Amino acid sequence: MTDIATLLTFPSTSNGFTAFRSSIHDSHAASPNFQLHKVRRLDADSDSGSASRSRAVVHPTSRSHVMVARGPANFGISGNLPSPLTQRQIDEVLSILRHCVRIILTRDTESALPATYERIFALCRDAVVVHDKGEILANIVKIELDQSVALLECQLAENISEGVGFASPFAEALTWFERQVGLLEDVMTYLDRGYLVQTKEAQGIRQQANNLLLSKIFYDRRLNERLSQVINEWLTWEWQNSTEHTARPHIHTLIRHLRTHAQYNAHFESPYVQRLSKYYADQAKRRSGPSNDPLTFLDYCATKRNEEVFRARAILPDSSWGAVEATTEGSLLHDNLDWLADGVIGRLIERNDTEKLKILSALFDRVAGLPKLVAAFKSFVTLKVSDIVSDVDRDEEMVERLISFKSSASAALSFHVSSPDVVKDFEYALHDAFATGFKKRRNKPAEVIARHIDKLMRMGQGSTSEEAFNEHLDASLALYRFTEDKDVFRAFYHRALAKRLLLGRSASDDTEKAMLKKLKEGTSAWATTCSGTLALSRDSMAEYHKRLGPERAAEQKLTTMVLQQSFWPFSSRAGNDAIIPNPMQAELDAFATFYNEKHQGHKIEWNHALGTVSLRACFAAGQKELSVSLYQAIVLLLFNDITEVSFLDAKMLTGIEDAELRLILQSLACGKKRVLKKRPAGKDVNDDDVFVFNDAFEDPRAKVHINSIQVKETVEESQRMQSAVEGDRKHYLDAAIVRVMKARKQLTYEQIKTETIEAVRRHFTPDVLSIKQRIDGLVEQEYLRRDDDDRNMFFYVA
Repeated sequence: MTDIATLLTFPSTSNGFTAFRSSIHDSHAASPNFQLHKVRRLDADSDSGSASRSRAVVHPTSRSHVMVARGPANFGISGNLPSPLTQRQIDEVLSILRHCVRIILTRDTESALPATYERIFALCRDAVVVHDKGEILANIVKIELDQSVALLECQLAENISEGVGFASPFAEALTWFERQVGLLEDVMTYLDRGYLVQTKEAQGIRQQANNLLLSKIFYDRRLNERLSQVINEWLTWEWQNSTEHTARPHIHTLIRHLRTHAQYNAHFESPYVQRLSKYYADQAKRRSGPSNDPLTFLDYCATKRNEEVFRARAILPDSSWGAVEATTEGSLLHDNLDWLADGVIGRLIERNDTEKLKILSALFDRVAGLPKLVAAFKSFVTLKVSDIVSDVDRDEEMVERLISFKSSASAALSFHVSSPDVVKDFEYALHDAFATGFKKRRNKPAEVIARHIDKLMRMGQGSTSEEAFNEHLDASLALYRFTEDKDVFRAFYHRALAKRLLLGRSASDDTEKAMLKKLKEGTSAWATTCSGTLALSRDSMAEYHKRLGPERAAEQKLTTMVLQQSFWPFSSRAGNDAIIPNPMQAELDAFATFYNEKHQGHKIEWNHALGTVSLRACFAAGQKELSVSLYQAIVLLLFNDITEVSFLDAKMLTGIEDAELRLILQSLACGKKRVLKKRPAGKDVNDDDVFVFNDAFEDPRAKVHINSIQVKETVEESQRMQSAVEGDRKHYLDAAIVRVMKARKQLTYEQIKTETIEAVRRHFTPDVLSIKQRIDGLVEQEYLRRDDDDRNMFFYVA
C-alpha cells in the first residue's frame, strides 16, 4: 500500500509536520525486494464504516505479511502563531486594497492589479477578520463605488452618440459596471458577506452599487431624455422601414439591465407605450373618416396589431405584451369603433368573408367594443331585411332572398369572442332585426312565406336531395318565426293547404305531415278536420255511384268533393256562371239532386274554378289524354264543333270572365304545350286574335298535363283576405280582453293593454289604438264598466 507521506508536500519554513510516523508497519520494509501491491478487498471490508472500525487487518501474501492500520490518522501542528502586523503594515494592506478596488471600478484603465485575486481575497480576510478593519474597508469601497458611478455618469453624458446609437454605449456601460461589481463581491467576500451582513443599517456591495446607479444614472434627466430618444428613433425607423434595426441586441441588453434595477416600467415600457399611443392615434386620424375606406382601415389595424405583438414578443418581457397590444388597438380604434363597425360589417356579411369577420370581432372584443358591433350588426340586418321586404317588384323572390341573406348573417355569428353571453347578444340581435324588418311591410311577408311553402309542398324535392329539400323547407319555415302576423300566415297557408288536399296536389304526404307537426298550433287540428271532411265526401261519392248501378257507374266519370263553405278557406269567385257543356251539366245536376235528397236543407254551390277534367284528344301524331282545368276543358270542347274561334266568340260561347279567359287561352296557345294556335302569333291575347286547333301537336307522353297560368292575387282579393284577418283579430281582442277582465275583475287601461298584448302575441301583435277601440266597444256592449271617478279604471260586468 502507498505511504501517505509520499503524497504530501510539507512546508520547508517550519517543523509543524515533522513529527509524522507512518501507519504502515512492515517487517520486511527494510528488504530491498519488498514491493507494494494492491490487496483484494474482503467482503467484510465492503463499506467504509466497517473499515474504519477495524483496528488492523493482516493480509497474507506470497512473500510477506503486511500489517495495515485502520482508522483516522492523527496530525498535529507544532510551532508558534505568526506575530500580529504592525499599524504600518495594516495601513499598507488597506492601501493595497484601496488601489485594487479603484482599478477594478475604473473603466478602460491601463493599470494592472498589484495583486492576484487570491491575494486580494486573503488581504480582505486578514483586514476584516484578523485586524478588525471592516469599517475602514467598507468606507473605502463606498467611496470608490461613488467615484466609479460618477465617472460613468460623466462618460455617458459626454458620449456623442445620438438617437438610437446611444443604446450601444449605454448598454455596454451598464454591462461593464455589473460585471465589475460582481468581481468586487467575489474578492471582497469577507467584507460583503461577513462584516456588512452583520452590521446593522449597512448595505451590501451590490445594493450600494444599485442605489448609486439609481441616483446618478437612472434618475438623471438628461440620460432619461436620451433613453426616450433611443426608443422613439428605434420604433420610428422600424415603422418606416418595416424591418428589424441593427440596434435590437443592444436594446435587448438595455432592457435586461433596466429590469435588474426595477427601472424597466418607468424608463422603457412607459415611454414605449406612450410612443405607440401617439403614433397610432395619429395614424388613426389620417386613415379613418368619411374620405377613407373602413375595410382598408380594418386590414391596417389587423396588420399593425400583429406587427407590434411580434416586436413585443421578440424584444420585451412577457409582462409588456398585453400593454403593447391593448395600446396599439386602443389608439387605432378608440374613436373609430362606430365608423368602422357601420362601414365594415355589412360588406363582410354580403361577401361571406367569415375570416375577416372573425378578425373584426376579435379586435372589438379586445377593446370592449362588442356592444357597438352588436348594434351595427342589428342595424345592418334590419335595414337589409326592410329593403328586401319593401321591394314590391320582387315579391316572388322575397323568401329566397331572405333565406340567402339569413344564411350569410348566421354565418357571421361564428365570432371568436371571449364571452358566450356576447354570442347570445348577436343571436338576439339577428332575431330582433328580422322581426323589425318584417314590420316595414305588415302582413305581406307572412303571406309571401305561406305562398312559398305552398309552392315547395306542391313541387317536392325534384332533382335535389331529400336533405337539401328539407333544409330549404326548414329555412323557409324559420322566417315564419320572425313575423308578428302569424294569423296572416295561417290564413294563407290554410287556404293553400286546403287546395292541395282537395286537388291532391301535394308532392309527398309524409312531407305534409312533417310540416304540420312543425307548425303545430292552429294548423294541425285544422288539417285533421280537413282530412275528415274529405273522407266523408269520398264516402258520399261512393254511395252515389252505388245508387247509379254497375252499368251507369262504369260510364260515370264525375267525382265531386262536398265541403263546408264556412270551414274551408275558399271564397266564391266570379266566373261560376261559365257555360258548362250539356253532358257535364247533366251529371252535375244529377249529383245535386242526390245530395239534396240525402241532406235536406243543404245547398250546393259549385266552385268551377277548382274543377279539373281529363280529355281525350286526337292529333296527327296519335291520341293523347289531356289533363286540364275545367275552364280549359270548356274552351277546348268548342273545337269539337268548329275549326277556329275568335277571342270575342270564345268569350260569348263559354261565359268565362274576360281576364281569366285570356289567361286560359294563353296557357293553351302560348305555353310550352300548345294544343291551340293563335293568329297572329304573340304572348298576349288581344280581342281580335283567332285560335285554331293544333293538329300537329306532339308530345312523347301519352298523358299530357297542361298547367294553368296561375291567377295572381289581385289587390281586391288581397284586401278581402286582409279584411277577413282584421275581422278575426277583433274577435281575438274581444275574447282576450273579456278573459283578462273576468279573471282580474278590475284593471286600469294600461294593465288591460299589457295583458291583452301578452295574451294574443302568439297570433299577432295588436296596435294600441285597436285595443283602445275594442275596450270602448266592450264598454258599449256592457261587458265592461268604466269607473265614474277614475276614467282610467275598468270593471268586469258579469
